Amino acid sequence: MLYYLFQYLQENFNLPGAGVFQFISFRVAIALIFSLLISLVYGKRIIRLLQKKQMGEQIRELGLAGEKVKAGTPTMGGIIIILALVIPTILLTDVKNVYIILMLLCTLWLGAIGFLDDYLKKFRKNKDGLAGKYKVVGQLGLGIIIGATMYFSDNVNIVRETTGGVSPIYSSEDKVIGEEYTRIENGKTASFVKVRSAVTTIPFAKDHELSYAKIASFFGEGAVKYLTPLFYILLVTFIIIAVSNGANLTDGIDGLATGTSAIMGICLGVFVYVSGNYYFSEYLNIMYIPNLGEVSIFVAAFVGACIGFLWYNSFPAQVFMGDTGSLALGGIIATLAVIVRKELLVPIICGIFLIENVSVMIQVGVFKYTKKKYGEGRRVFLMTPLHHHYQKLGYHESKISTRFWIVGILLAVLSIVTLKLQ
Repeated sequence: MLYYLFQYLQENFNLPGAGVFQFISFRVAIALIFSLLISLVYGKRIIRLLQKKQMGEQIRELGLAGEKVKAGTPTMGGIIIILALVIPTILLTDVKNVYIILMLLCTLWLGAIGFLDDYLKKFRKNKDGLAGKYKVVGQLGLGIIIGATMYFSDNVNIVRETTGGVSPIYSSEDKVIGEEYTRIENGKTASFVKVRSAVTTIPFAKDHELSYAKIASFFGEGAVKYLTPLFYILLVTFIIIAVSNGANLTDGIDGLATGTSAIMGICLGVFVYVSGNYYFSEYLNIMYIPNLGEVSIFVAAFVGACIGFLWYNSFPAQVFMGDTGSLALGGIIATLAVIVRKELLVPIICGIFLIENVSVMIQVGVFKYTKKKYGEGRRVFLMTPLHHHYQKLGYHESKISTRFWIVGILLAVLSIVTLKLQ
């Protein structure tokens, strides 16, 4: 709780240098360095502990190059990522911030589900691990909590500029939070008010806000009150389940899920920082979300944890993250997209995860259809998820990972460009 310690020292003793902890940019840098050090320094010790506990990966015979060499490589390395993420977040952020609470909840909740799955596989010798239906129930529960908090909590709000004392509420479902306040900008006085509003951002559109209440109004004005929260919570839950499972599928070769997650984290970190900063949001003409800037510190720790873990997870991997890490990574990315109101950008930001998910769906769908119609199942890909298709084609896994990272960078840049293309 260094944040509170230095705040106390600054307020009561006016300690020189203590005030620097009030600057988000400073804490972002410290969080990045701290998470890197934790994952690099303590990562090796955790790997040795996993080896001692005989937490080696059991490799299935899939006919892929180099798969036998991976047998015995420690798994459950996601513990490294979670520790390197949670510790700096608790020390350097305002843990009373609603967004920080949601991010920590997501990390620990999905990390626990993944840990249980890995535990059953390794210690209970249950090769299937935690049944898929129980994983989905766990993800469903998290999605409902996050969706309900985002919709109903008065601590989750955005800022609207008012004119003549009348607040231009975007929809009838918006709720004014607190008193109107003024700010002087360039010699002009502008009035603002905080509102609780279920809206998201439409990429590449000038009128870049979309109200969930307007979507619900298609079913009749009387249904808006009940359908808006239902629709919003279901959408948030779907995004969390889809992205966390997409990250889980992507974690199939050395460094792939870790590297792509770091890229997505950097992209979302840009959105978090500019949306949580009044001046940047005003300049870019984007939604200003009060108290969101604190999440920048969490994102910095997330990126640092991923990069630090990549030190051991890049080819040839010394450790695998297991479901402990992959489910948590996907859930974190999905939740970040939701709280920064970029749900509609998820297919672009998380394009790698989407491609991996869709490749499996296409393969299964085509196989079942052709088996039913022709009596013999046919395949579109040599093997799924998609990265295994390229392995079957003879590409080395380090080249596959690197090229997927490049595609991920391009998608991240395209996503960031939407800040100005509207």
